Amino acid sequence: MRAGTKKKDGQLFVKPTLLQDIRRNKWLVAMCIPAIVFFIVFSYIPMAGLYIAFVNYKPSTGIWMSQFVGLDNFKFFFTSKDWITITTNTLFLNVLFIASSTVASVAIAIMLSEIKNKWTKKITQSIVILPHFMSWTIVSLFSVALIASDGLINKIIVGLTGDPSNAIAFYNTPGVWPALLVCLKVWQGAGFGSIVYLATITGIDQSIYEAAAVDGASRWQCITRITLPLLKNTIIMLTIMSVGKIFYGDFGMIYAMVGNNSLLYPTTDVIDTYLLRSLQENTNMGMTAAIGLVQSVLGFILVIASNALANKVSPESALF
Repeated sequence: MRAGTKKKDGQLFVKPTLLQDIRRNKWLVAMCIPAIVFFIVFSYIPMAGLYIAFVNYKPSTGIWMSQFVGLDNFKFFFTSKDWITITTNTLFLNVLFIASSTVASVAIAIMLSEIKNKWTKKITQSIVILPHFMSWTIVSLFSVALIASDGLINKIIVGLTGDPSNAIAFYNTPGVWPALLVCLKVWQGAGFGSIVYLATITGIDQSIYEAAAVDGASRWQCITRITLPLLKNTIIMLTIMSVGKIFYGDFGMIYAMVGNNSLLYPTTDVIDTYLLRSLQENTNMGMTAAIGLVQSVLGFILVIASNALANKVSPESALF
């Protein structure tokens, strides 16, 4: 069997080469040129600055004249006693964020697609997307009214149980924060993330649903037998893209909600918040660049591995 040729549903599936794909979709590739130029100028050319990770950077001498220190900048993180906990928290929270946001986004997209009234659909979509544009600083201020010791949630708990001792000290209890952060992440991003899935659903040929209805399929059967299978490729592709940032904690959300509350560090401290505290104590930019490089390399490796897995499971949904 030729390279790039795979069996799919009992038939040969020949995956086109990169040049063949470009020739076949030349106008679509041409539309991507501005984005390609943007990333070259603002993402790839600045990669030369990664040299900071290997030097004792001093602004007075510049990047290239600073003393080369090899891997010394990496040692401050990997020799710290908390690096395993911090890395575990980062991975654990991001896995929860990716999984929960994907499920919620797909569910919202399907529910929006089932709304037939035009104005109801537009209003509902605007409401679920709105949280994406709210600052985490504002959200953290509102959250105080909900999860503080005398907040709304504790008042409801005490009112239902009649026992003040059942109140939850959220800001002193690290165990509840992974679930709390997941709820906030879903509330903030699931609606916005549903846009891509809703666009995919809108592009499905409606005659497929009409044929299923003629055969007696219910709406639930249409969703499970038609919509979800046709969303599979989009879900896999977006998941692969999300995996690339799995070593980056959502700094804006976590720092706004937790701040410097050391009682919550066991479950909420991630690489990015740890780096901020390190910079506050030691302004060595080389250390920050070193950990940023590690995060990027590990994310790149995971993207390649995820894409290779997708190529085996569903070749048409892989990124490359």
